[in-house]
Amino acid sequence: MAPLTERDKMQAGDWYRCLDPDLLAMQARARDACHQHSTTAPDTRGPIGATLRALMAQVGEGTFVEAPFHCAYGINIHLGRDVYLNAGCTILDTAPVHIGDRCMLGPQVQIYCPEHHHDPVQRRAGLERAHPVTLGADVWIGGGATLLGGVTIGAGAIVGAGSVVTRDVPQGATVMGNPARQRG
Repeated sequence: MAPLTERDKMQAGDWYRCLDPDLLAMQARARDACHQHSTTAPDTRGPIGATLRALMAQVGEGTFVEAPFHCAYGINIHLGRDVYLNAGCTILDTAPVHIGDRCMLGPQVQIYCPEHHHDPVQRRAGLERAHPVTLGADVWIGGGATLLGGVTIGAGAIVGAGSVVTRDVPQGATVMGNPARQRG
């Protein structure tokens, strides 16, 4: 049996080296797709650039991605139907990111799946692991919010602007703050 590639390890949630040549090439393709999307007029490119759409795992009908947009790989992003990503969203999709139907993400929302190694020597060598992020249907994420890897946001939940989500958010809940806590 062939040894596991760094991509195999990344997708399994194991420690992997993000400085691997194959992963760096995948990141370059994602940067190019994001650049094309972000520099083409919306009336020409449509709701999402063709190269970016082809890179992503799933793009549901009616989804719109404003420019600029950035992702690490694109291959792990699953966007449901009628999803709206406002300008400046960043998704570091080292693990699967599932964004449910009719979700709305405000400007500058950040989704971070990678966790860099805590040992500085290992960190310098590019060692990290990936944690998935899942948003149920009808979730609203306020502008500037940050979602850390490993969290699930339940259907119909609201995350206040500027919040940092470090834990799961129950269905229908509203959370705010740093770290995000449930309100009312």
